[in-house]
Amino acid sequence: MMGPRQEAQAALFCEFSLEDHIPEGHLLRSIDRFVDLGTIRAHLADFYSHTGRPSIDPELLIRMLIVGYCFGIRSERRLCEEVHLNLAYRWFCHLDLNDRVPGHSTFSKNRHGRFRESELLRHLFETTVARCIEEGLVSGQRLAVDASLIEADANKQFSASKEEWDVGRIDVEAAPRAVREYLDTLDEAAFGSATDVQPKFTSFSDPASQWTTARKGPAFFAYSDNYLIDTDHGVILDVEATRTIRQAEVGSTKTMLDRVKAKFELHPERLIADTAYGSGPMLGWLVDRKIAPHIPVIDKAGRTDGTWSRADFEWDAANNQYICPEGEALKQFRRNYSDPNRGPTGKGVAMYRALKNTCQACLSKPKCCPNMDFRSITREEHEDARDVARAIAKTSQYKLSAKLRKKVEMLFAHLKRTLGLGRLRLRGPGGANDEFLLAATAQNLRKLAKVFPAPQQERKA
Repeated sequence: MMGPRQEAQAALFCEFSLEDHIPEGHLLRSIDRFVDLGTIRAHLADFYSHTGRPSIDPELLIRMLIVGYCFGIRSERRLCEEVHLNLAYRWFCHLDLNDRVPGHSTFSKNRHGRFRESELLRHLFETTVARCIEEGLVSGQRLAVDASLIEADANKQFSASKEEWDVGRIDVEAAPRAVREYLDTLDEAAFGSATDVQPKFTSFSDPASQWTTARKGPAFFAYSDNYLIDTDHGVILDVEATRTIRQAEVGSTKTMLDRVKAKFELHPERLIADTAYGSGPMLGWLVDRKIAPHIPVIDKAGRTDGTWSRADFEWDAANNQYICPEGEALKQFRRNYSDPNRGPTGKGVAMYRALKNTCQACLSKPKCCPNMDFRSITREEHEDARDVARAIAKTSQYKLSAKLRKKVEMLFAHLKRTLGLGRLRLRGPGGANDEFLLAATAQNLRKLAKVFPAPQQERKA
C-alpha cells in the first residue's frame, strides 16, 4: 500500500543531538581522536591584540581547514557552505546547529597574516608528526625522499620572457603579496639562489614559480612539493616547497633531514631516493653523516665506444692509485702550473694516469686507450661516497629499498587524486608552503585514522 504524502510540519519543540547523527565509522570520528589543538592558543598569543572585539576562535578555523584538505575542499567559499550544511563537518568543528559559520574572507586574512607569521601551519604539521611517532608509526630508520610538481596559479599570457624580465623595475610598495615574497626569497637556496640560470618565462602574478617542461608535455608554471617520509607506514615526516629545479629539490633534502633530527631526534640509517639525488656532493653529504645512500649514482664516466670505462678499473685506496684490468697501476698525476686554468683537472678533481711505455706494450691497448699514448682517469672529490653507494646497490637491501621508494609516489598520487591538490590556489612561496603543509597534515591524519579507526560502540535499542 502506498504511504501517505510526506509533508513538512514545524515542531514546537525539537530535541536534536549531532553526536547521535554521525555514523560510528565516519572518517572524521577517527581523525578527531588525533587532532590536538590544545597548544595553538599559546602559539598565537603574541599575534592577537589585548584589546578590541573578540576574534573568531583559531581552533575553529584550523578544524575547518583540516576538513577541507581531508576531503579535497580547498575553496574557502565552498568550504564554508559545506560546513554549514554537513552535520559531520559541524560536529568535527564543534559547531551546534545554531552556530554561525565564519565567512570565507576570514581564512584569507588569517592565512596571510597571523597564521603565516607565527608558522602555525608548520606547528600543526609537526604536532601531527609527533602523534604519529607516539603511536609507533615511525621508526626513523628508513626514510625516503622525492618531489612532485604542483601547478602554480599562474598563466603564460601574463608573463615576461627572460629578455624582458627586470627585477629592478618592480615597485615594492605597489607589488602584490606574491611578488614581495619573490623578492624576499632571491637569496634562499630553495628559490632565488638555487641556480643562476634565468627561466625562459617569469610570471607577473607569481614570479617565484618555475616555468618547466618536466612532464614532457606543454610547459607550465609550477612549484615542487618535497616529501621526506618514513617507509614503515608512509608517514610524512617533513615537507618543503621549492622551485622546480633539481638543485633546489636536492638541497631541500638536507634541510628536511636536519630539521627532523633537531625536532624529533630522528637520524636514519638509510635514505632512499631516485637518481636525481645521486650526485657526488649529495652522496658525500650523506656518507659524512653516517646515512647509507640507497640511491642510484649519477655517473657520466661510462663509455659507449666499447673501450674500458672507469668502472672497469679497481680503486686501491691504500696506495692512492687505480689498477687496470691487466694489473698495471695508474698513479696520481701531479704538476704545478703558474696559471691554474691550464691544469688538467678542475677543483676537487684528481687525475690518475699510466706510464706511456706500459700502455704502448700492453696487448689490451685497443680496449683501453686506442687513440692515446697512455690511459688517464679522473677521480672526483666525492668518489669515495659514490663507491659506497655502488657497493650498496649490489646488496639485497637495495632491491627492497627500490620497492619502498614507491611509497612516496603513492602519497603524491593520493595527494592529487583524492585530496585534489593538482593546482595551487595560493600564490607565492608562502602560499605553496601553506598548502603543502596542510595537505601533508591531512594525509598523516588520514593515515592515523586508517591504522587506528575509532572503536565501534553498540547503540542503545
